[in-house]
Amino acid sequence: MQGLSKKVVDEILKHGNLYEVGGCVRDSLLGMGIAEKDRDYLVTRIEFERLVKVLKKYGHVDLVGKSFGVIKFTSCNNGSDHNVTYDIALPRSEFSTGIGHRDFQVDFDHTLPVEEDLKRRDFTINAIARNLRDNELVDPYGGQEDLKHGLIRMLAPRTFEDDPLRMLRAVQFAARFEFEIEPQTFEAIRQNAGLISAVSPERIQEELNKLLTKAKKPSRGFILMDQTRLLKIILPELALAIGVDQPGGYHAHDVFLHSIYTVDELPQDNLTLRLAGLLHDIAKPRTKIVRDEKANFYGHDQQGAEMAAEILQRLRYSNQVIKDVKVLIKEHMFTSEMSDKGVRRLIKRTGIDRIYDLLELRRSDVRAQGMGNTTPEIDELEGRIRSELEEQVPLGVKQLAIDGNDIMQEFDIPPSPLVGEILSHLLEIVLDYPEKNNKEVLIQQARVFLKEKERE
Repeated sequence: MQGLSKKVVDEILKHGNLYEVGGCVRDSLLGMGIAEKDRDYLVTRIEFERLVKVLKKYGHVDLVGKSFGVIKFTSCNNGSDHNVTYDIALPRSEFSTGIGHRDFQVDFDHTLPVEEDLKRRDFTINAIARNLRDNELVDPYGGQEDLKHGLIRMLAPRTFEDDPLRMLRAVQFAARFEFEIEPQTFEAIRQNAGLISAVSPERIQEELNKLLTKAKKPSRGFILMDQTRLLKIILPELALAIGVDQPGGYHAHDVFLHSIYTVDELPQDNLTLRLAGLLHDIAKPRTKIVRDEKANFYGHDQQGAEMAAEILQRLRYSNQVIKDVKVLIKEHMFTSEMSDKGVRRLIKRTGIDRIYDLLELRRSDVRAQGMGNTTPEIDELEGRIRSELEEQVPLGVKQLAIDGNDIMQEFDIPPSPLVGEILSHLLEIVLDYPEKNNKEVLIQQARVFLKEKERE
């Protein structure tokens, strides 16, 4: 049985009412799969303390959300091979007391009807509950009708003032479900767009991530961000790409559309790659030069890598994500016509764990040009890369036939940056001549290197 076990459900229903609420109800009505972690529950007519006692019989109870009337419940036996934690809440009324939903007052009351709790939610499609006593739907605000017609509709006039992040959520839902934003809701977003600047970068990042990984075609969301004035505030660098044409016969779209169409072409489950696709041409507006009716964007890959890092830092992405995106953008203009030495150096610069992502980025980049081009040369290059990796050609200092201890012992050098400098020099030699990855040869090359250093 998915969700709470029958024993837990039956025990709660002995004392009060139990509902599934929010996204899990919406997604089930849309015929979508529901992750266990995304199931949320609402309990009415049971006091908080009594509910805690009931739940403790069947699993672990975490009261970290007690002040909001929320219990984190981990069932010991929910029919799955691993424990799942669910949010179980009492009905709440919620009042924003500060800009950006950073300050708000939450009152929970087990006597409140489920309809009152649903009233505080963002959109009608998220304000539907399923009564687990009889499996009947509670839909006081017309959410089912809006699901049927594919509409994102705000619940109240102050929806976006209470929490400006909801504007970005509307865009994310519209792209994800391929829905339209209802006209009054759309206009309310346009009017309140400036409030998004008060929302924390972490919350904005979370919604961007959902847009990038849950929407098959995130481009729809970024176009809506532009139309609702959100883009200039959240990603002003990307907004500058709107209308920047690319004459010369290689592109059918401006830089903005090309960038977001590149995202559409990339694997939906790869956030890092989709971020790289979104930002891979971010420096084109500042590097554009037109000569003989053709546009050139010299250095946009190098400048774009730095710009992307700054954008992702601003949005509080992890250092690893920033590092990976930066490398992919920096290297995305590689030429497929390179020597074996060049192939090995490309793998080294990009990293073995990122090299195939780089190829996928280039393929998507070409497809998103809108000219019907294919990439047989990238397929050929991928074959060469696979051959190099299968032959286990050294691509890092750890794969050299000697290590730092060998260097220190042979030349009586203490641990120091010089040891790393020697190993890096030896790796450069081996990248060009893999057959020289031999301990005796590398010791000799290190000796030559040190003599050259003494002459400097």
